[in-house]
Amino acid sequence: MSTPEIEESPVYALSNAAEEFVLVSGARTGKSLGLFCFKREDAEALLDQMRSVSREMREGSRVVPVALNKVFQLKVDGVAFRLIPDTHQVANAIKEKEKIGDTVEDFPGVPVFQSRSLVLRSQNRRYRPVFFRKEDLEESLHRASRQQNQLNPAFRRGDIQVSILEDIINSMKVLMSQSMSRGELQQLRF
Repeated sequence: MSTPEIEESPVYALSNAAEEFVLVSGARTGKSLGLFCFKREDAEALLDQMRSVSREMREGSRVVPVALNKVFQLKVDGVAFRLIPDTHQVANAIKEKEKIGDTVEDFPGVPVFQSRSLVLRSQNRRYRPVFFRKEDLEESLHRASRQQNQLNPAFRRGDIQVSILEDIINSMKVLMSQSMSRGELQQLRF
């Protein structure tokens, strides 16, 4: 996927009859949480669950797609936004971690996948793209091999790395703030 395709790829939120985002509030904490699912089916299951416990959710509430880049632009005082990962991709992430000997019982965020064998070059720079779906990474690796008319000699079993999207975003924020304070921007590597 190209950068514009990724930015516009949808995640799914719940909307009430007034077409406002549905927020989940903690009874004891008073904090609000906006949830965005990577899979429409997960958002629909969440909506069904909320309809069963909330009378207001029964009429006019629905699942709405939201462009991923718009989610990162949301800023509302007192509201935290969370991405709910695709459970299939969480299972893929756990399997990949176990292949390299890590013991993993759960995955603490949205998994993203990348490979040392897939490197893009642009303007004398090298980039390793990240993917939300392991299958998309594997397809890109196969496509790159076909374009080279050979198996990718650099690709080895277990060459898929798994990271946590939230950790990448936090690292980018820290590096950006450090770079801005020094008046420079650095290339980010993960």
